[in-house]
Formats: sequence, C-alpha cells, structure tokens
Amino acid sequence: MKILVIQQKMIGDVLTSSILFEALRKKFPGAELHYLIYKHTLPVVENNPYVDKFLLFDPEKDQKLKGFISFLKKIRYNEYDVVIDVYSKINTALFNVFSKAEKKISYHKWYTRRAYTDTFRPKSHLETNAGYAIENRMHLLTGLEKGFPAEIKPKIYLTAAEKEAAKNMLEREGISFSRPLIMSGILGSSAAKTYPHQYMAQVLDFIVQKTDSQLLFNYIPKQAEEAKEIFNLCKPETRKNIFFEVFGSSLREFMAITYHCDALIGNEGGAVNIAKALDVPTFSIFSPQIKKENWSIYEDGTRNVSVHLNDHSNALKGLDKKEIAKNSSRFYELLEPNLIFASLEKFLNQITSAKKAEQK
Repeated sequence: MKILVIQQKMIGDVLTSSILFEALRKKFPGAELHYLIYKHTLPVVENNPYVDKFLLFDPEKDQKLKGFISFLKKIRYNEYDVVIDVYSKINTALFNVFSKAEKKISYHKWYTRRAYTDTFRPKSHLETNAGYAIENRMHLLTGLEKGFPAEIKPKIYLTAAEKEAAKNMLEREGISFSRPLIMSGILGSSAAKTYPHQYMAQVLDFIVQKTDSQLLFNYIPKQAEEAKEIFNLCKPETRKNIFFEVFGSSLREFMAITYHCDALIGNEGGAVNIAKALDVPTFSIFSPQIKKENWSIYEDGTRNVSVHLNDHSNALKGLDKKEIAKNSSRFYELLEPNLIFASLEKFLNQITSAKKAEQK
C-alpha cells in the first residue's frame, strides 16, 4: 500500500501533521509513506524515521501553471492507493483528483468535498489534552481503519552531532548551563500575531526580575531591526541578560539551540510547537484571532501553559475571526502584561525549581 499525506503551508502545521506517519507505520508496517510539504518546511520533519519520501512543493516554481501541471503529473506517476489531505484547499483537492487513488480522505468542505471519497467534520469534543489540532488530524485516519489512537505527540529528530554543536556554540558565547536559559519567542509569524513590543519587553523584564534567567531571542536576520526595538524597550538589567547575537542561522540550528533551553516563552506559533516536540516547557501568548482550544496542544497548566484575551475579557464575544484579525492590534492592547504575570510567575517557579533539582 502506498499512502500520500498532504500538508502545505506553515512549519507548525507540517510538524503537527507528521504524527500521522507514526500512526500509519504502526498500523501498516509494510506501507510506503510519502509526505507532500512546502520545500522550506522540510527541516522540521527531517530525519523522521516514519516517512519514506518527501514530495517538496516549491511555491515560487510550482504555483505557476507549468510547474503546477508538472507536479500533478508527479503525483499521478507515483500511483498512490490512499491520499490523506490535511491541508484541504482547492489546489490540494486537485492533487487528489489527479492522484487516481482509490481512497481520498480530507476534512468536509462544501467546495472540495467532491474531490474525496471520505470527508470528516471537525470533532466537537476532546478525548485528551492534546488539543483539536492533534485529535482532528488523527480522526482523519478513521477513514482508513478503526483503532487508531486519539492522539500522538509530534516529535523532532535531531542528531547527536546537531545537539553537540549547539551546546558548544552556546558555551562559546558565554551561556551558563547552571542558570535558566529561556528562548524568547518575541515575534509572531505576522504583525497581527505579534504581542505588542512594549508589552513583550515588560514580560522579558518580569522574567529576568523573577528568575535571573539568560534570554535568547528567536528571530532571523531580516527581523533584526524589529528584535532590536524590543531589546531597547527592556530595562538595562534585562538587556544585560539577553544574548542578542546568539540565534539559529537555520531552522535546524534553532531547534538544536532550543533543545538546550529550559523553556520557551513568547508568541504562540511554530516555535512553540517545535519546543513542545522537543519536550521543552512552553508559555505561549495567543493572538486574539486564533482559537486557543485549537492549538493549545498538550496543555497541563504547569509544563505547557498559554494565555489568551478570552481568559480575561469578553471583548471578543460575538465577533468573527475576520473582524478580530482586522482589529488585532486594538484587541492585543487589552491583554496587558499585568493580566498574565500571575500565571507566568507560576510557570517560572516550575522552571526554576526544575533547574535547581537538575543542579543537585
């Protein structure tokens, strides 16, 4: 049996959907499993032992007519028996049609449902604390066979060499592993998903004040100016504890650095999903337009914690996602740092206690 799983777009989505391969491999050990993803997201699932082959979609080339037709032919050539389309958009529906697979599974949407043999609506209740993003994906597998688990935790597969190289680099830069090391997710995937800079600076001040932690910033070179703005908004004592020039030059290096951190704190997004897959504790701040219940993966109130405006205000009640997104900056302003400090302090206490126990 030959199975194709489709998940385009963001790094967090690709990482989360990779759980399907572990489930499929255990249920069908002899199956050949392929993963269709965007080219730039490959590092987050590289070395995954359950994936036999990656089909890499390059948006710059493959979204053009000639490239798209060539990609359709590639899918047909592979002669899949089953296609599981997690992305479930019009272009991936075309992939399904061209695949000629006997079984085509996806989410139920009125504009694509005819492209599939089996469609599923999102679950209305959770069986675990894994979150809807996990359980809805696993639910798709029931189109193949019953008996799959309700949840599987995403995993990242770093090599020993990658971990060692990251540790050596951190030590060269003056990082002390006897003090807490925190990765700071200071920027979201877009302006609409980024906690206000002045608020983030206050959060960083609070972290250093309460824990005397060392802080790393998660940013890429083209975001350096924005990252520097947040740095400059911090108190002088906080700035002394920020290693601004220490960041991953690639996604794999960022993941290896995060592996050595005691926690990741910041904007909800792909970096949070990466930290969870590395079993690094997380404290995430959700943007107003994102439903917390969808992406609050494996939250237990201690090791993985998140905050959302809905936890403290009814300002979003009755508003649709588009309206909230359009006014995200205004709604973000309502989630003042003092509203999250209590839950953040509780989280930090867990981190510092674990660090002290580690040093004994």
